[in-house]
Amino acid sequence: MLALALGAGLLAGCAREPYGTADARPPAEAARPLPPGADSVRGAAAGRQYDRHGALYRRLLGAHYRRVWAAPVAAPVLDPARAAAGGPLRPRKAGGGYQSISLNLEGPGGRLYALRALDKDPRKTLPVWLRHSFLLSAVRDATSAANPYAALVVPPLAQAVGVRHGTPRLVYVRPDEAGLGETSARFRGRLALLEEKPDGRAQAVLNTEAMLARCAEGPANAVDAPGYLRARLLDLWLGDWDRHGKQWGWAAVPAPGGGTRFEPVPKDRDQVFFRFNDGALPRVVSWLVPKLQTFGPRFGNVRGLARQGRFLDRRALAPADRAAFARAAAALQGALPDSLLARAVHRLPPAVFALEGPRTLAALRARRAALPDAAARYYRALARRPAVRGTAQAERFVVRRYPDSVAVAVYAAAGPPGAPPFYRRTFGPADTRALTLDGRGGADVFDVGTAPGRVARLRLTLLGPPGPARPTTTGPRRRLFYQAAAARAAAGHPLAPPGPAAR
Repeated sequence: MLALALGAGLLAGCAREPYGTADARPPAEAARPLPPGADSVRGAAAGRQYDRHGALYRRLLGAHYRRVWAAPVAAPVLDPARAAAGGPLRPRKAGGGYQSISLNLEGPGGRLYALRALDKDPRKTLPVWLRHSFLLSAVRDATSAANPYAALVVPPLAQAVGVRHGTPRLVYVRPDEAGLGETSARFRGRLALLEEKPDGRAQAVLNTEAMLARCAEGPANAVDAPGYLRARLLDLWLGDWDRHGKQWGWAAVPAPGGGTRFEPVPKDRDQVFFRFNDGALPRVVSWLVPKLQTFGPRFGNVRGLARQGRFLDRRALAPADRAAFARAAAALQGALPDSLLARAVHRLPPAVFALEGPRTLAALRARRAALPDAAARYYRALARRPAVRGTAQAERFVVRRYPDSVAVAVYAAAGPPGAPPFYRRTFGPADTRALTLDGRGGADVFDVGTAPGRVARLRLTLLGPPGPARPTTTGPRRRLFYQAAAARAAAGHPLAPPGPAAR
């Protein structure tokens, strides 16, 4: 009954409008027009509204980064006509998801840029009928769990570990700005980050959907798995939990021997150093929603922290075994000395560094020491039920079952005799309970061999191609399971029931 009464009270309340401040400048200055030739502002704040609550409120909903949002900072004034070297920035289209206020721009030579306001507008995260309730104010207030300036720290760290990155810079958008097209009004008076996109020509970088489609065409196209693993360990180390498919671009690079290698390009570092579970109610929410992990000296729930990227992780990291995760973690440790950490964290505005710099540095050092253990936990989460996926071309899956492991190698069926496999990995029952081999070509062959005697207790599932065709299987079939993919059947591509030879 108490929960129902609380829910009724929340729904009956109204969201406070307008929310926040119309101008990031100090109130006395915001009351006056910004002079036409002004090139910078001082004392601006990303969101003073987050720091207007008392001690009881903070104990219930968390202190988060409220003081950081209200901290006074200096920022240059954005001039779209001169913000890029060699010419003006021209607005293209609005970006962002359910919360971000962002705009894509094009500069000289077709270079692409992104402008993202530091503050958010999360009303789209709620159903229409709740957007005028007290819940909207609660969701808005949760924005204070993010450090609005954290993205400034990332570039030197990413550079050191070999991860592509942009280099955002803090800007202030004039209250009368009209050079950002139809979205000008959404940015006026705000602090924002302006960033040239890494490898920023549209034809050079694919989105995740297009990249996966190219990889499905044939084995010559593949994700740079070591590079993606470095990028994901960097995400975990920084506490960046929001790494779904739309947060990545993919630079197409010619691969040795032909084909294309897709190198990851992380985007939108909005949730780096996220701090959430420092209030009574957020602690309950973070237990119910484990992806909302708080950045601190300990990693906490690694599986939850990585959860948002699970779909992409299972595909891009399929070749990476336990040793690959251990090597990548050790390499990151060696590439991130204390001097680099100090230089990176000092990229925060001075007032923000005074509030958070020492604590952030201490947490980064502690997490660096714990990175091998976090990488091992991350590996175990992905290794439990992995899938090896083929392509639209015909392939030969060679499986050998031993007493302590299952070895898998995948060859192009049309490749020359003696050609090496394009995929090879050994799975052990200590980490893996079930393994799926997903063939997609119409003439895939599954060659399954079993050693004499007892073999590793690891369930093996073969998925054939769409349509009536069925893969060919050869070799002993002890403990071999052949199943149709429910997703294929739901998509209108049922797989014919297996015959006696496939069981």
